[in-house]
Amino acid sequence: MTKQRGLAGMSRAELDHAERKDFALGSGPLRPRDAATLILLDTSGQEVRVLMGRRHMKHAFMPGKFVFPGGRTDPADSRIPIAAGLHPAEESKLIGKRTSPTRARAIALSAVRETYEEAGILLGRKAEFATSKPDWQGFVENQVFPALDNLRFVARAITPPGRVRRFDTRFIAAFRHDIAVELPEGGPTNELEELVWLPIRDAKEADIPAITRSVLADLETRLANDPQLSPGGDVPFYYMRHNRFQRVIL
Repeated sequence: MTKQRGLAGMSRAELDHAERKDFALGSGPLRPRDAATLILLDTSGQEVRVLMGRRHMKHAFMPGKFVFPGGRTDPADSRIPIAAGLHPAEESKLIGKRTSPTRARAIALSAVRETYEEAGILLGRKAEFATSKPDWQGFVENQVFPALDNLRFVARAITPPGRVRRFDTRFIAAFRHDIAVELPEGGPTNELEELVWLPIRDAKEADIPAITRSVLADLETRLANDPQLSPGGDVPFYYMRHNRFQRVIL
């Protein structure tokens, strides 16, 4: 397990060693692909719990690890109708030199879609909803109109070079009480072998990727100071630069 001194400041060799069981090392795409993952928070008990699932061992990316639901961003997601858009303070954090407002919307919606596909959880409003997009038919069938206004951007991490898969991942949080529908049979894909709600302190000790542990520690600190995750909060950003893993605040 990586000691929680944090990944920031590690050299590329140190990071490769720390993440040797998280990623398949080797030549991969030079440019990371946009991705999003959703951290669902259950605040109904004495301890905040997060939803995690175990990835199949056959995956080249984080095999056998507990992760949050998520995956690659589909540009077509930006054309899905929504009941409410991102809070302006959240949208401004997601927008960047290579991220337009349309792309930011697609990133957020991809987190919502992937959470349905992998966990059977639909975020939005219970209302009549229609689209011809195949990946969103679960929302049509359950009459859930996707909504983004309660999502919070809490972290960003770019997979370092030298991995078979590289992603520019935005970690987005939402609260369990904002779920419109939670399907008892789970989602339609088999990406995750099991789904569990874990207290954050237990999740940090589970078999999770090193970057996930760092993100959870950051989120735990933020929740202690701001339990409601007010819009526009600090967003830690992890990336490799000059052979050192950096952590800056967006």
